[in-house]
Amino acid sequence: MNTSEVPPLPVASPLVSARLAVQVRNASVIYQATDSPVHALAGIDLDIHEGEFVALIGPSGCGKTTLMRVIADLEKTSAGQVLVNGVTPHEARLARAYGYVFQAPALFPWRTVLANVTLPLQIQGRTKTDSKAIALAHLARVGLTGFEGKYPWQLSGGMQQRVSIARALSFEPRILMMDEPFGALDEITRDRLNEQLQQLWQRERRTVVFVTHSIAEAVYLATRIVVMSPRPGRIVKVIDSPLPDERYLGLRDTPAFIEVAHAVREALAVGHHD
Repeated sequence: MNTSEVPPLPVASPLVSARLAVQVRNASVIYQATDSPVHALAGIDLDIHEGEFVALIGPSGCGKTTLMRVIADLEKTSAGQVLVNGVTPHEARLARAYGYVFQAPALFPWRTVLANVTLPLQIQGRTKTDSKAIALAHLARVGLTGFEGKYPWQLSGGMQQRVSIARALSFEPRILMMDEPFGALDEITRDRLNEQLQQLWQRERRTVVFVTHSIAEAVYLATRIVVMSPRPGRIVKVIDSPLPDERYLGLRDTPAFIEVAHAVREALAVGHHD
């Protein structure tokens, strides 16, 4: 789509809740090493509201994934406080507040697509009938109806990642954590999955925390972009997106999109020089 063919931008609608899903206060993470401690995160302050799509972006090793793992109770802070839905990350995890999508799909190759998605439901004690019905509904949401009996090795990388997303959504988490889920995919597949993820977020309005190295991906998907500095990871800038709430791939050719991308690039450069 040429810039001249792009329709005028609609006004963004404020559909984000006033309630906080995540609160991070002065959080730091220090890993003890044999020679000297590694300061992964330093003095992180961040609020994420219910229904937001927040992208964490920064150079490799800046602590993006560490911050998300802290929120998900997969890492412990060395200092500071983290609350998720008003309780500790551990309590939120026990309440199944999270769905987590890793960089690699992490599917069991000996289980079918349906069996991979039903596994966490069965572990939770759901009946086979309920688990199957829930899994089929979520596979339909990610466009994989008809692939239930396939094995992961019979699917493309993009389809495997969609299975992973369906599995993460299957127990209806209030917060979806995504750690560079499309980073290993080709650009065409990545664009298509970005579009599908954005449409899924539009329909369900879950809180999403999304780690990425891609400026274009962050700007296209997120309602807010959190720019982080090299280690020790700090928040350099939080950019509220002025883009319309409902997005399409052609939006990337508009001056508004390019302006936000430029602001993210400048903030990344500032973080490198601090």
